Amino acid sequence: MRPLRLGVNIDHVATIRNARGGHHPDPLRAALLAIEAGADGITAHLREDRRHISDTDIAALKEKISRPLNLEMAVTEEMLAIALKHRPHASCLVPERRAELTTEGGLSVVGQHNRLAPFVADLQSAGIRVSLFIDPAPEQIEASAKVGAQVVELHTGRYCEAALEGDLAAHAAELRRLVEGASLADSLGLEVHAGHGLTFDTVGPVAEIPEIVELNIGHFLVGEAIFSGLHSAVVRMKSLMERARSASAGVHTA
Repeated sequence: MRPLRLGVNIDHVATIRNARGGHHPDPLRAALLAIEAGADGITAHLREDRRHISDTDIAALKEKISRPLNLEMAVTEEMLAIALKHRPHASCLVPERRAELTTEGGLSVVGQHNRLAPFVADLQSAGIRVSLFIDPAPEQIEASAKVGAQVVELHTGRYCEAALEGDLAAHAAELRRLVEGASLADSLGLEVHAGHGLTFDTVGPVAEIPEIVELNIGHFLVGEAIFSGLHSAVVRMKSLMERARSASAGVHTA
């Protein structure tokens, strides 16, 4: 059974801080608390408009946390320079539009080989592991392998939306896309991660997919922390993930 890691995204701790200005709540403190609760890594998205995470946050996280830092970033020269300066453990390349409230879909890798391949190579030359945040579509997965990425993070947003809306057919179809996408990515030698919109109620079936080795979850955990505390939310999420992975291994080995 492959272990399953939890990456905790602390962006929206910064969103709350920035709503009023000042220094509270501190994303670094949230990251340290998440690690204490069992998080295997920390994710932070430095957007071009700096709507939540700031450059100062990235510097503090890189210096102070004891687990890998995954820097989510757009494919721009500005972000490349920042990544090369701080050298996080990993960089996850994501699409970014200023008008969107959150990342609305996966990066379109198809047709962008000449743009993405050298960008990926520049990051890797600095010892940064490169992930592409993509929809679980075969053509996007295959294109990701061709540009040299080591990791793909499969976008689970549509799966989660279907669950929230109670659309059982769409939910099953989206889960099937994730299962098939993870299998294809693994067969191409890509490490497989997944994330976006996952909750206590939706994480189980995704955690059961054996090829997936990391889930990145943020907004839900920060929201849940209002009611139960961040430590409790992370502990519960890790427990649900581990329970689902163990149950899945039992099915596959029976």
